[in-house]
Amino acid sequence: MKKTLTLFVMLILCISVKAQIAATLSGTVTDDKNQAVSGASVYLLNTNYHTIADKSGKFSLKNISSGAYTLHISAVGYAARNQQVTISSNMQDISIQLNDAGNQLDEVTVSAQKYEEDAQRVPFSISTLSAKQIRDYRLWDLKDLTAIAPNLNSANPGDGRTVSGIRGVVTTSYDPAVATYVDGVNQYGLDTYIPQLFDVERVEVLRGPQGTLYGRNATGGVINVITKQPTNTVSGFAGLDFGNYGQQRYTLGLRAPLIKDRLFLGVAGVYSGFNGFYTNTFNNSHFDKQHFFLGNYYLKFLATSKLALTLNVKNYNNRNNGAFALAGSPDDALAHPYEVNQNATTKMIDNTFQTSLAVNYSGNDFNFTSQSSYQVNNRYYDTPIDGDFSPIDGASIINNYGGKWNKVKTVIQEFRFSSPAASTSALKWTAGAYGFYHYAPNKQGTYYGNDGAMLDAPNNLTTITVNTDKNSGEAAYGQVTYTVNPQLDITAGVRYDHEHKKESVFGTAQPDGQDVMVTQADTSSSANFNAFTPKLSVAYHLSANNNLYATYSRGFRAGGITELGPDPVNAPPLYSFKPEYSNNYEVGSKNEFFDNKLRVNITAFYTLITNAQVPTLILPQAITVTKNAGRLNSKGAELELNATPVKGLYIDYNFGYTHARYTDLNVPNNGEVLNLKGNKQIYTPNITSMLAAQYAYDLGGPQKIKLVARGEWRYLGDQYYDLANQIEQKAYSKFNARIGVDTKNFSLFLWESNIANKKYIDYAYDFGASHLGNPRTYGVSVTTNF
Repeated sequence: MKKTLTLFVMLILCISVKAQIAATLSGTVTDDKNQAVSGASVYLLNTNYHTIADKSGKFSLKNISSGAYTLHISAVGYAARNQQVTISSNMQDISIQLNDAGNQLDEVTVSAQKYEEDAQRVPFSISTLSAKQIRDYRLWDLKDLTAIAPNLNSANPGDGRTVSGIRGVVTTSYDPAVATYVDGVNQYGLDTYIPQLFDVERVEVLRGPQGTLYGRNATGGVINVITKQPTNTVSGFAGLDFGNYGQQRYTLGLRAPLIKDRLFLGVAGVYSGFNGFYTNTFNNSHFDKQHFFLGNYYLKFLATSKLALTLNVKNYNNRNNGAFALAGSPDDALAHPYEVNQNATTKMIDNTFQTSLAVNYSGNDFNFTSQSSYQVNNRYYDTPIDGDFSPIDGASIINNYGGKWNKVKTVIQEFRFSSPAASTSALKWTAGAYGFYHYAPNKQGTYYGNDGAMLDAPNNLTTITVNTDKNSGEAAYGQVTYTVNPQLDITAGVRYDHEHKKESVFGTAQPDGQDVMVTQADTSSSANFNAFTPKLSVAYHLSANNNLYATYSRGFRAGGITELGPDPVNAPPLYSFKPEYSNNYEVGSKNEFFDNKLRVNITAFYTLITNAQVPTLILPQAITVTKNAGRLNSKGAELELNATPVKGLYIDYNFGYTHARYTDLNVPNNGEVLNLKGNKQIYTPNITSMLAAQYAYDLGGPQKIKLVARGEWRYLGDQYYDLANQIEQKAYSKFNARIGVDTKNFSLFLWESNIANKKYIDYAYDFGASHLGNPRTYGVSVTTNF
């Protein structure tokens, strides 16, 4: 892999040396009063050309090849805009005017189709959150995206992980149903997943299957997280957040050029901690006190004006003194909120390290990207954790067997070619290859204590299961968009994936004081899976601001091999289950009105899932057995509305409706087969709704001082947590608010979440153990930019 990457880089360097140097793009950025906008970001989409306007609003981009480009300009306090520019050797300086953000919505740029473009012209549903919106919503974790993107629901299963579902396609195992990318790197599974948000440029939520360009585990959609990049200008930020429950959060970041126009550095970190929401009544102590640190480090080298290499390193270190804060049932959780009664307490230690190298070449004939990444996660409990979530000496889980075990490693490589940014051809294309290797050696023990018989298990016995996964895969994909005429675009794509999986299992049991007995001999099995994921869409542009589209897309969740569980007779290990396929049909309309003061996007969709993967959680060993057990139909509609009806007033309203039912579902139940045809999908609220209104009163001055007040209403409809539809959370509302002062370089806000202190089940397991959503929290946030 390294040798191939080196050859590609050498080839691109040779091409870039021969490239013709054409022109310099210079200009001035001003506001609607013809005053200079200093610090404006100026970027040629799909290239490596990026700069910051000086104090006079002037900017310059050198050595650009001739052609037609899209220029993206953004600045604090102004609405971002895209402007078409044609580069030539004799071009003159250009003038760019930005309007006050209080008068106009941003023109949103996304990279959803692996190249940057206007979000309103993308022929499928996509929600985008800018850095400002992420701050306004106070998004600290990806699970906070619930209802902000229509029909998206994320939850915490009790151990701090984030599991997400979109349109009834839900995550029910360690293989997610919604793929997440951070700075172009696929977060392979829930183990290596980094859910925290900070120093983010934007977040994109792609709804519906995205198998053609993104591949495995994008059956529900994709979440793209893009963090901020260093430039030629020294800049930074710092933030302090304090709240009840001992909540504290510190953020700090710096971006600077080490060698102007050549080498750039970005360093950012966040530390967060709180005393916990839960009390353990067993010993009257804080149960879920926790803290984490996340670091994000960039080193970007601009070898030429066309070739950039970016090294990125992320480390996420999480400590949780009470993972799985679960009540025994939903009734217990609501009757005794934020209380657990567990006799075994421990600390969860969760360390994740990720590094990636991106090579980006923007040429006259093609663009090229290479993305190489390595991910490793080591997650364990320093002492045994309560496996029965009760005060009895029943079962405890052990997985601290040293550094060799429970350390998940993933290597991913992607090569991608695409049409050049300045292409005037009616045909735009993207083609690439993708490969990965995943290694997960998991060793876990279950100790049954003096009360083991209460769990229908022997007393004073330890069982140990060893499950070792070795997975690899390759894929090739391509997508083309043909502009038939200025009003009509047709997009077609296809991807072929091949995956190889190997599972090795070994099991033992040992009564206290006796010899070890082998319960499952060292055995292995392998399986191969192939997936074909096409896509076809038609987009009709009624005008520059009104677009219609119809799209068919397919996604798949990878197949696999079942692990060794506690009952090898009724639930034998090494059982192969097939990939789950998602076919989505979607029509939509994207519209902007009144000089981009109003944006209205409407979507209707129908999704058919075949070979639905249905998991069964085996307790107390906490092992999931997955089988293909049914077919699911999901249909619904979505509305996104953004408006600035008067200066300073922002209104966002997002609505989603999903009707997801199994048309075929047969699951094992005590040696028999239970027919659950017609039942609703789990973890899927039938309605998601979010209304936010924010008013900023402009006091003027060079610092653009504003008084800001904001209110939010989030509503989630009825949802179930088990396939039998016996565990239910009825519809509920949550209200959030904040008020404060915002300037160009400083902000101070008071905030409150879940104002009415609504008690609701955020996540429940099919055996009843339940985790509540966060209670009423409040605090103060101070941030500064320099």
